[in-house]
Amino acid sequence: MQIGFLMLFWLGVGLVLFTTLAPLTKSVQWWVRGWDFPRVHIGIAALVLAGLGVALWAAFDRSYTLWASCVLLACAGYQAARIFPYTSLAATEIALRSTLPKSDVVTAIAANVLMENTEHARMAAVLDRHAPDVVFLMETDAVWIDGLSEHLKRYETVLTHPADNHYGLVFASNLEVVSAEIVRLADDAAPAVVAELIGPTGPFFFVGLHPRPPVPGNTTVERDLQIRRAALLADRKRLPVVAMGDFNDAAWSYSSQRFKEYGGFRDPRVGRGLLPSFDAHSWIMRFPIDQLYLTEGLDLVAFERLEPVGSDHFPMMAKFSVQPGPPVGN
Repeated sequence: MQIGFLMLFWLGVGLVLFTTLAPLTKSVQWWVRGWDFPRVHIGIAALVLAGLGVALWAAFDRSYTLWASCVLLACAGYQAARIFPYTSLAATEIALRSTLPKSDVVTAIAANVLMENTEHARMAAVLDRHAPDVVFLMETDAVWIDGLSEHLKRYETVLTHPADNHYGLVFASNLEVVSAEIVRLADDAAPAVVAELIGPTGPFFFVGLHPRPPVPGNTTVERDLQIRRAALLADRKRLPVVAMGDFNDAAWSYSSQRFKEYGGFRDPRVGRGLLPSFDAHSWIMRFPIDQLYLTEGLDLVAFERLEPVGSDHFPMMAKFSVQPGPPVGN
């Protein structure tokens, strides 16, 4: 029994060390970058194993398990440091302006609907309930576009890119549209949307993203490239920028942090909590990968996770307002 406990303990120590240290290499391999996602779970596992190491030391007088527990506590501390900004204990990056007049507020909804999901009516009900000014849908094939056709007719501007490879998209808006186009920011199959819109209090850029995830068969080269290029795509010195979508990247990851830095973005999750958006089908394995980022020049009114629509992602809703005044770059 003693040997069995020790073997399980050292196996756990090895896994925690690997999953903590591997992402520090910034490798593009999916089996490395995927460990950016479950930092909360790794931190909890490290704490549990550290307690087990102390128990093994007390029961069997194995001093090296006590030293291993110290290493595990260091791993837990590192994971906690990465997660801490996304807790209510940290300072916020964006203040809420919930008292702004409703007539000044733009409502945007971004949702990965899951191509195989056939519950079109649930997504339609979300659009009915919230009547967003901007809609960005991902994983839309021809069946999905047909299923939402009556709702899309309500929008003055509609861009559709049906695809049966999980990288279709829909962009729709009732705001005045200066320009809107579907673009490719990398060499993979994942398109993006960039639009210049005029809200009730001024113009802004909208960028919608859905890069490829780190899964078997994929490196993160194209995903990271798309995220980096998207950060520089809209001219934030001329107009404020809103970025939304399923980034397939955790909010605290290296590439997400670079996105914020390159584009001068702020994250409403910082100081407010994880607000995990995927996997909607699991109570345990949920991660914040559907993002909202705002540059200066925009007031945040609300950022919410909406009710499930049958997809493995929750729809995300943002309410914001363009700050009136001279252009951002002045």
